[in-house]
Amino acid sequence: MANLAKLEFAASDISEDNYLSWVMDAKIHLRANGLGKTIVDGSDASPEENAKAMIFLPRHIHEVLKSEYVVVDEPLVLWKALCERYIPRARYEWTHLRFQDFKTVSEYNSAMHRITSLMKLCGENISKEDMLEKALSTFHAAAAI
Repeated sequence: MANLAKLEFAASDISEDNYLSWVMDAKIHLRANGLGKTIVDGSDASPEENAKAMIFLPRHIHEVLKSEYVVVDEPLVLWKALCERYIPRARYEWTHLRFQDFKTVSEYNSAMHRITSLMKLCGENISKEDMLEKALSTFHAAAAI
């Protein structure tokens, strides 16, 4: 924690394109600095730990987001607010994910795992059965025979 002003990883992008990598990087850096419990429900994080996390997190989010969440002074509240901001897009993508929209199985799998990872990080678990059902239910009718 010697140099809190230094960016250890890319700041979150307002376009939501890098939220998944941002949230993983943020979690890893918070844990590495002994601040991982500041973003966990029901934790016993001290006021000092919360303050350090609140110095760290806003430095790694987009300027527009900083101004939007300027009054938030708890890391867990900020963490949840950011998750609430991005989860609707993941839900939308999950709802509209169709196997036939991809050229290869690999591309479909990559998209599915990105969406489900984001949903899991925000507390919405998608089981393997849900993923299989999603894939099977979105096959083109001609391919289902």
